[in-house]
Amino acid sequence: SWHGPAPGLDGLTATFEKMAAFPAALYKLVPTAVQPGDEVPALLLLASLGRRDVACFAVGPGGAWTRLVAPRLGAPVVYGSLGEVAGAPGQISIARLRRDYGLPELPPIEALFGIVGNPVTHSLSPRIHNTAYRTLGIPAVYLPFHTDSFGDFWLEVVENAGLEAIGLPVRGLSVTAPFKESALAVAGAESPIVSLIGAANTLVWNQGVWEAEATDPDGVVLPLRDRGIDITHLEAAVVGAGGAGRSAAAGLDRAGARVTLFNRDPRRGRSSADHLKVPFRPLAELDPSQFDLLVNATSLGRGEDDPLPFDVERLRPGAVVIDLVYLLDRPTRLLAEAAARGAVAIDGREVLVDQARGQFRMMTGRDLPLNLARRAAGLEDLP
Repeated sequence: SWHGPAPGLDGLTATFEKMAAFPAALYKLVPTAVQPGDEVPALLLLASLGRRDVACFAVGPGGAWTRLVAPRLGAPVVYGSLGEVAGAPGQISIARLRRDYGLPELPPIEALFGIVGNPVTHSLSPRIHNTAYRTLGIPAVYLPFHTDSFGDFWLEVVENAGLEAIGLPVRGLSVTAPFKESALAVAGAESPIVSLIGAANTLVWNQGVWEAEATDPDGVVLPLRDRGIDITHLEAAVVGAGGAGRSAAAGLDRAGARVTLFNRDPRRGRSSADHLKVPFRPLAELDPSQFDLLVNATSLGRGEDDPLPFDVERLRPGAVVIDLVYLLDRPTRLLAEAAARGAVAIDGREVLVDQARGQFRMMTGRDLPLNLARRAAGLEDLP
């Protein structure tokens, strides 16, 4: 067993050759991934050896995805934690290895997809996509790509020729905070809605070109339509002027709602609103009683002690509240308190499933099985 700084492929190969001089049932090499690209040589080593007695993967949040690919290249062991507390940085629980990634089954894969952001460990996207891949027999795996630098990740992982050479090219990405704006910089083509929003949550390789798309607007519009809510002329408040907020505002505006964008930072909020051609007001001026629909497009709500983005006690009767933040097993405090006051509460997990529909179609050419996706997201009991 060897653990150490990432030495590159040549360094890993030299280390393994020294270890292989001693007979063993298992050889374990674990480089520490600090920068994007540090994790890739672990997979290239496995591919070059073609053995079934070598476990090699990268440790660290940015290397978590290599633990999931290594078995496809011959690694006989995957290490997982018994609970949600990881035994090493980037380690995934045994429950999630099975539920989200289908281990220990190893169906063939021909392409890598995934979600890139910081953080991504909380994301339900791998569970939704991989469950559908297994059910439909799609030869792919959807991975968690944690990074501190989208540009470095793109250059060192997505465009890494080594992954292509071993038959594991990255062919599509869901992009989450804080990189939705950065995604545009690498795209060779973008849809009109992406140009309007100035952010993309989807990148897909299509005939030699990386195409940028925004399916986030579907995440707020489709749940309303599924409930039979007439969006036309709804007075809608969107809180947050980042990529998610702009997407929600653009989707609702195109569907006919009267949208006002609210943000704590007036400069950024006003700039985003001007670009979208919707009104802007500072967050301090938000009065929930003036709106039929309120969307939380900030990061507030994931932490137990986070303040609420607005005063739910001032919601008008029958108001609709959509929270883009979600928890894995229950509604957020915002939704729980809004529902207790009689509001229609739309869970962020439902938003996630509905925006995944377009992503899944772009990445695979197939329709996402909705009932399956909703069960994977824990939405069986919601309408």
